[in-house]
Amino acid sequence: MIVEVKVPVLSESVSEGTLMSWHKKVGEYVERDEILIDVETDKVVLEVPSPQAGVLVEIVAQDGETVVAEQLLAKIDTEAKAEAGASAPATEQAAAPAAQAPASNTQAGVAMPAAAKLAAEKGVDIGSVQGSGRDGRVLKEDVQNAVAAPKTAAAAPAAPVPAGARPEQRVPMSRLRARVAERLLASQQENAILTTFNEVNMKPVMDLRNKYKEKFEKEHGVKLGFMSFFVKAAVAALKKYPVVNASVDGNDIVYHGYFDIGIAIGSPRGLVVPILRDADQMSIADIEKAIVDYAVKAKDGKIALEDLTGGTFSITNGGTFGSMMSTPIINPPQSAILGMHATKERAVVENGQVVVRPMMYLALSYDHRIIDGREAVLTLVTIKDLLEDPARLLLDL
Repeated sequence: MIVEVKVPVLSESVSEGTLMSWHKKVGEYVERDEILIDVETDKVVLEVPSPQAGVLVEIVAQDGETVVAEQLLAKIDTEAKAEAGASAPATEQAAAPAAQAPASNTQAGVAMPAAAKLAAEKGVDIGSVQGSGRDGRVLKEDVQNAVAAPKTAAAAPAAPVPAGARPEQRVPMSRLRARVAERLLASQQENAILTTFNEVNMKPVMDLRNKYKEKFEKEHGVKLGFMSFFVKAAVAALKKYPVVNASVDGNDIVYHGYFDIGIAIGSPRGLVVPILRDADQMSIADIEKAIVDYAVKAKDGKIALEDLTGGTFSITNGGTFGSMMSTPIINPPQSAILGMHATKERAVVENGQVVVRPMMYLALSYDHRIIDGREAVLTLVTIKDLLEDPARLLLDL
C-alpha cells in the first residue's frame, strides 16, 4: 500500500515553510514515526515523521523547496522491501565525504545530508561544527556559519590571504531571521513607537531571593530567578492600566481580559518569544518552571507553533548580555513591551544620604496611537514600585 507523506498543518499565522534536508533516500526502509525531513517556518522547525513503516519509494519535494500545509512530500510503500545496501541511514551515507576528517566530540553521522555535502565542498571538518538542530544535529546553516566565522588558531590552516585583501562571505538569512527582520521593520513603520524610562532599586528583590532561593529550589525543583518578579509586577500594572495590554485592529482597540505574557528568549536559530498564558493565574514557581522549559525547548529546537502564538504584552531582558540601556521594539499586534537591563551598583540618594544600591534601568516602549504618555509612565512607575516593595506582589496591594 502506498502512503503519502505531507506537510503538517500550519498555524494561521504561518503560510509556508522551507524543506531543510531529507534524512532518508529513495529505496531506504523507514520505521513508523521516524523523522524524514525538517520543515523550517518563520517561527519554528517542524519535524515530519513517517506515518507508516515501509520503503521510501518517491521524494516529490526536494531540499530547499518552499512548501505549504498538506503539500505532498513523498510516498512510502508499506509492502516493499528496501533495496540492497540501502538500509543504512541517509545521514551516514551523506556524511561519508567527511569520514576522513579528524575525530572529535561531534560525530559526522549527526550531520544532515545538505550540511555534510556543503562541509565537504568547503573543506570544513564536520566534527568541529556545533550542531543547532534537534539532538545536536548539524544543519546546513551551521556549516555556513562555520565557514563565515573567523578561523581560530586551532583550526586547519587556511589559504593565505593577500595583504590588503578585503574578503566577504554572503550567507542567506534563515527563514526565521528573515521573518524577524520583516516583523521588526513593519513594527517601526506601522506603530507610533515611543519609549519611557525609569530605574528600579533591585535590592529588595535580591534580598528576598537570597533569603529564600535554597528553600524555593528544594520545594519546587527550579531556581528562583528575577523574571518571575517582573512578570508578576507587569501583570499587576496591566490590570491597573488595561490599555497597555490592548491591541489595535483597524480602527478598533481590542481590550484583552487575559494576560498572555511573551518572554523573549535567544535560541540557536534566533530570537523567539514563547507565551506564558494566563500569567495572572500562575504562581512564581509556575512562571519559573515555564521559562526554564521554554529555554530548553528553544535550545533544542523544539519550540512549537502554539508556544509562540498570541501574546498581549512582552518582556525582554537585554541585561543578560550586559546591556545598560535600550529601546525594545514592540512585537505586533501587541502595543507595549518592557525592557530589562543589567543591574549595576550606583550611587543614589535615599533620605538625603548618598548610598550604593544595585540599580537597573527599565524601558517601556509603547504604541502612542492608543497609549498616552500618562498611561505608559504610570505603568512603568507601578512596575518599579512593586519591585521595590515585592511583598505587595504577594499581598495583591
